[in-house]
Amino acid sequence: MLFKSLEFKNVVGQKVKIIEIPLVEEDNLNYFIISKKLEGFIKTVYLSTDKKRMYSFKDYLKRVLKWPVYQRLFEETELKNNA
Repeated sequence: MLFKSLEFKNVVGQKVKIIEIPLVEEDNLNYFIISKKLEGFIKTVYLSTDKKRMYSFKDYLKRVLKWPVYQRLFEETELKNNA
């Protein structure tokens, strides 16, 4: 699975970074879940006045999603012949 990151300034002007955002296609069944959770997480981070500079979206999803849903999102398929 490919991941992306997002960097922006929060409400107090501090530079923050959100890492481990899964990259999924729009026709994927999990696209809606990830996009709505990401939108809420960005809003929370933006309004936060913590000194923390880096946030993990994957860890956030681990806390807010039910475990079977989280496993379905991040299940890794084994590649044949080290491809």
